[in-house]
Amino acid sequence: MLRTALRNVLAHKARLLMTTLAVLLGVAFVSGTLVFTSTISEAFQRSSERSLSHVDIAIQPDGDSEAAEAAPGGAANLDQALLDEVGALPNVAEAIGDVSGFAALADTEGDLVGSGWDTRGANYYAGQGGTGTDSRYPMTEGRAPGAAGEIAIDAHTAERTGYQVGDTARVSVDGPVREETITGVFTTEEGSVAAGGSLVLYDTATAQELFAKPGEYTRITLAAADGTSQTQLDEAVQPLLPADAEALTGQQLADDQAEMIESQTSGMRTGLLAFAGISLFVGIFIIANTFTMLVAQRTKELALLRAVGASRRQVTRSVLVEALLVGCVAGLAGFAAGVGIAAGLRALMESIEFTIPEGPLVVSGSTVLASVLVAVVVTMLAAYLPARRAAKIPPVAAMNSVHAAPTTRGLLVRNTIGALFAAAGAALVVAGINRDDSGATMGLGAGLLVIGVFVLTPLLSRPVIALASPLLRIFGVSGKLARLNAVRNPRRTAATASALMIGLTLITGLTVIAGTLSQAIERMAAQAISSDYVVSMANFAPLNPEVAETLAEQPGVTGVSGLRASPALVADRTDSDSLTGVNGEAIDRLVTPDFTAGSFDGLSGDNAVIDTATADDLGLTLGDSFDVTFEDGQPGRLTVTGIYEDSEVMRGILLDDATLDPHMERIQDFQVMVATESGTSDETKQALEAALGDNPAILVQDEADIAEDIAYIFTLMLNMLYGLLAMAVIVAVLGVINTLAMSVFERRQEIGMLRAIGLDRRSTKRMVRLESIVIALFGGVLGVGLGVFFGWAVGEMMRGSLATYELVLPWDRIAVFLALAGLVGVLAALWPARRAARLNMLDSIKAD
Repeated sequence: MLRTALRNVLAHKARLLMTTLAVLLGVAFVSGTLVFTSTISEAFQRSSERSLSHVDIAIQPDGDSEAAEAAPGGAANLDQALLDEVGALPNVAEAIGDVSGFAALADTEGDLVGSGWDTRGANYYAGQGGTGTDSRYPMTEGRAPGAAGEIAIDAHTAERTGYQVGDTARVSVDGPVREETITGVFTTEEGSVAAGGSLVLYDTATAQELFAKPGEYTRITLAAADGTSQTQLDEAVQPLLPADAEALTGQQLADDQAEMIESQTSGMRTGLLAFAGISLFVGIFIIANTFTMLVAQRTKELALLRAVGASRRQVTRSVLVEALLVGCVAGLAGFAAGVGIAAGLRALMESIEFTIPEGPLVVSGSTVLASVLVAVVVTMLAAYLPARRAAKIPPVAAMNSVHAAPTTRGLLVRNTIGALFAAAGAALVVAGINRDDSGATMGLGAGLLVIGVFVLTPLLSRPVIALASPLLRIFGVSGKLARLNAVRNPRRTAATASALMIGLTLITGLTVIAGTLSQAIERMAAQAISSDYVVSMANFAPLNPEVAETLAEQPGVTGVSGLRASPALVADRTDSDSLTGVNGEAIDRLVTPDFTAGSFDGLSGDNAVIDTATADDLGLTLGDSFDVTFEDGQPGRLTVTGIYEDSEVMRGILLDDATLDPHMERIQDFQVMVATESGTSDETKQALEAALGDNPAILVQDEADIAEDIAYIFTLMLNMLYGLLAMAVIVAVLGVINTLAMSVFERRQEIGMLRAIGLDRRSTKRMVRLESIVIALFGGVLGVGLGVFFGWAVGEMMRGSLATYELVLPWDRIAVFLALAGLVGVLAALWPARRAARLNMLDSIKAD
């Protein structure tokens, strides 16, 4: 039987090609994901370890300590006294005070260097007297910064920007542009720089002024003296620590970094593997279809094997061995393709300026094993039912070329099971709308519904395809034959269409959800904000209050308010809350929340405006007062002068910034709202940007800009998902090609007869193409219908948190999806149609 299986694989290698390709693509996705995520994880871990090579102990604020949780402001920064004390320990070789934060560096063209949080600023620690050197940042050119107005930049940034020692660079830390002179270029093992970011160094005093307070550090690192272990140094340091600080060994830091990197890459890995799983799931339909058709074509051969003594188990094993061989070939080829995909992904990431630290591709033995195992398991699982069906062929079937069709009872059982699954799935999806279980109920229902629809597709194929009859009649005999061929074998049609259905279900559902959420957020922002412009840092870092002051002085500006947040303890709550400071005189012209009681009038002194959630939680009504403990620990008492409906844009406790500012450790705005006389216009926007120094790190946005950003985010997300789901669609296309090609082979005698009685080659091609289009559109209609239903359900589940929710059906995209399904049918039929038209009539009629 083993020789028989090998002979059958070699004999049908052309028919198994599409199956191999389908499995190969899914496995390539799996192995490419594993190689790519392992490569970037190991690269970042190595970079992190190098950046910590000088650290034996790191002392830092502990936000989780009891002392930090009891104080509204959280854990305090570390002071000079602690640095001096730990630096004086006999087993400390070097003590470095570190202070860092966000610093946006503009290149010579005025564009931002680096990306997001990777654009950092830090201090060059030259010792307490300022005459030493910082071992972390060896200078390759020039000297270290020694006073305000001087900076040093990393060598990678200097290379890509063209900056040289002596040049002047524009830097923004919290809004205002700073003109800094470059005094030196240094090398560093910092992971953020290795990943494409930038690092700007200041002298310690300037860095403390920018990122903390004079005399404060955000971290202290210690290097142990010779003969002192990290554990021994940790034991020596522990008695000196403040209550809200902690000491971590270099090994602990490395382990924490490795865990964080692994956590970040595991999320990416899980997401990519989910799409790989979808591709493999779609491939199961193709494999099952292929082996079902191969078994049907070999009915007489298998029955003869039974007649000469082969047992059912041997016949089953023969078919499964064929699947095993196909799986092994597909797995090895998929692994090789996956390595290429991983290399391509790495190059793609670098081309979009997401730099990955240098290092080789990480290809482990487990990846090779996983690739082959996935391919073998998927292939054999899909081939199991056809193998069992082959084993049940009675020996007497050797007298006939076909065996019995599925019985009426079998079809009834299938349809009953499908109906039960579909009904249970739909019920769970609807029930999951109002359940607070993170979508678990809805996800289970969605899975059951898809399975139920798949089981019912043979039943659904006849009525749905019948709807296309009027259009097919236009094509005469070819159209009529195409419709009859499409419904002749409903199970085969259903399995082929289901592969495409799954991909379009996901694509349509995601499109509906993204479009609905995008418009809901846009409406919410438009309703809650009446200011002409919103000003913020490009990476949402805090803004210096100087930004709001500068904007308020500009001609044509009628109202400005910064929004600044400060931690506080409210009433008898044990957890820290946040107070939001606003310009009480201008806020009513800048935001328009829905007040249920009171208003912004009189928002000054000890008056406050609160949202309905806070009011309900504290049992407050208009005119009531409540106690607060401010960030600096000072007590206060606020009176409620307004209660508004909270939203994603605004929520919490609002009070006048003149009341809040004296209690804040560092006054900063997270955004600034601006109203102007002339409203929004390009000229006004350009004037505001010019007033802020044309700072690339600051965004000046009107409502249209905000809506465009929201749309861009959703469009980017959708395009990424479309790209990932394209693999499943490609696999589905292979399935249609495979089914049509094998169907043409099965019907070659019939096609030969049709040709003999007058059906020309053009009509034969048209018949196969129309059949393909009908099957593809059948899958497309089912997929779009399920996708719209799932999109509606997910939207309804989120309605409670989005008051502006309203279902949006993207009819234009739905039309495009159906058109693409039809195009899939056309493309998939090119080769089978050509093959059908070129069949020799006499040879086909004589075929058995």
